[in-house]
Amino acid sequence: MRVPSPATPQNQRTQETDRRASRWIWAGFTVCAIAAVGLFFVPAFIIRPFRYQAPHALLVAMALRQRAPLGTLIAGLACFLFAFALWRTVGLWRKALLAVTLLVVTFSSVMARLNYFEWMFHPIAGAQFIAQTESRLDPKEMVMAVRFDSDARAYPISQMAYHHVLNDVVGRVPIAVAY
Repeated sequence: MRVPSPATPQNQRTQETDRRASRWIWAGFTVCAIAAVGLFFVPAFIIRPFRYQAPHALLVAMALRQRAPLGTLIAGLACFLFAFALWRTVGLWRKALLAVTLLVVTFSSVMARLNYFEWMFHPIAGAQFIAQTESRLDPKEMVMAVRFDSDARAYPISQMAYHHVLNDVVGRVPIAVAY
């Protein structure tokens, strides 16, 4: 049977110091987790199909996207170190919180290294064209049109807004149509 030690001023100071250190470790863990998750999710949230993308927001998203692989690696490793330091001092629920957060941080770190924009804006594999008379486009549908010599193409904005880029040959001239 363990007998609790008397509450001496030394024990109280040690416990208070431990609590302060634990708070700093939790704060560091939280900041690193937010940084790792944010470096992945902010660009993914800003750059989405069928949504207006302001030039300044795109600039921020692309800057974050460029720095995300290294940033998520550093923040993720720091999260694991903070979690390791906290693991022995916390109860079951906080261990579960640490584990779930580490899973999200790991997911963000892996996804920051993949080009997930190709999944959102997948290219058109083999564009097929039909004659204007056979088209079922609404008369109000906006199109981008290209003509070289007697060869002409029209690309519906609704399709180009999703795919963004299409490689084509018009009048024997290779072109890249971009929206």
